[in-house]
Amino acid sequence: MIRVQGLEKSYGKVEVLRGVDFEVERGSIFALLGANGSGKTTTVRILATLLKADAGTARVNGFDVGTQPADVRESFSLTGQFAAVDEILSGRENLVLVARLRHLENPGAIADDLLERFSLTDAGGRRVSTYSGGMRRRLDLAMSLIGSPPVIFLDEPTTGLDPEARIEVWEAVKRLAGRGTTVLLTTQYLEEAEQLADRIAILHEGRIIANGTLAELKRLLPPAKVEYVEKQPTLEEVFFAVVGAGTK
Repeated sequence: MIRVQGLEKSYGKVEVLRGVDFEVERGSIFALLGANGSGKTTTVRILATLLKADAGTARVNGFDVGTQPADVRESFSLTGQFAAVDEILSGRENLVLVARLRHLENPGAIADDLLERFSLTDAGGRRVSTYSGGMRRRLDLAMSLIGSPPVIFLDEPTTGLDPEARIEVWEAVKRLAGRGTTVLLTTQYLEEAEQLADRIAILHEGRIIANGTLAELKRLLPPAKVEYVEKQPTLEEVFFAVVGAGTK
């Protein structure tokens, strides 16, 4: 569903992406894991046709982001680091507004269905200004699904949320993938990638330095034995091991 090959991007003399390659299978959750400044958001902005790459190619839903940007834009929805909701409107009104902007039939029914799917029916008539952080983010995700895009980009979707709200968002993301939506998730939270992703790519200093399933990444480090009990490495240990290796 997503294919990135040799992606490069610089801002002046600062190389942000230095040959990024990865693929995302249809209906899967792919986590792009890295520290702040590693190039995660730049990658998403290029895939979303908001930024042009200096070199390399990228395709979303079979369309080239450079030569077929209109087709690419029809294939995805983007949720950024902060919920893009109107606090003056109710949750239902936010959904109806987006459905009307997309010229969809029966926007009220679309809104009601999404409120139910994201467990927001009881709060649908309330102003969004009264919502918790987790509720706002779930509403933001619901708005992203209007029009049934096959791909959703989630750029650090739980930034600033408390642990309970983060779990709410994680459950919503799992349900998205369960319905066949392809999810590209960027995060700096190791536990988030571990909980959600089918595959994880570690982006460090503009390059992918590890890419695989959680089990495959754990095999990069030998298990530790403590009191004769085999201990598998955590994703955190793998992350810092490969990041350290990538700097040598």
